[in-house]
Amino acid sequence: MEINTTMLKYLLIILGASFLFTCAAQAQTGKELLTGDAMPSFSLLDQNGREFKTADYVGKKVLVIYFYPKDESMVCTKEACAFRDSFDQFTKAGAMVIGINGGTVASHKGFADHYKLPFTLLSDPDNKVYNKFGIHKKFFMTGRETFIVDLKGKIVYTHEAMMQGKEHSDDALAFIKAAKTK
Repeated sequence: MEINTTMLKYLLIILGASFLFTCAAQAQTGKELLTGDAMPSFSLLDQNGREFKTADYVGKKVLVIYFYPKDESMVCTKEACAFRDSFDQFTKAGAMVIGINGGTVASHKGFADHYKLPFTLLSDPDNKVYNKFGIHKKFFMTGRETFIVDLKGKIVYTHEAMMQGKEHSDDALAFIKAAKTK
């Protein structure tokens, strides 16, 4: 049987569409965390190769944990720089900013150095923490979501916006400031 160019193109389109559908429908291994849920404990390596354990910080700091797809990408860089530019305000409000993605320790170190990021970046190479938080993949990338965890270890705020990186920092800071005035 001879396959002509047109048939081959249609076959590739069908295979590509099937692949995209499968990726989009991929089941998550973790339950999506919501406001009021307890933050799952975890430990990962930071951009300096040191172990970071959430248990060391719960009860001492409000945690602003943001998950982002990739170091040095356009939206992720805007998001990281927005957290950097507001870092002093987060610190004054008693909050600790933590960025997480599947990048390597070395990639995070380069990203932090390049943009002078003063906060912790954690490497989650197997997406274990992503799965613990129930973050869904978007297209071919891990999701972009921000969580605020109070001093009791409870999630008090969540924000998901894939293409609005700066919005994550702005809205998280506004939430923390509003909570302080109550």
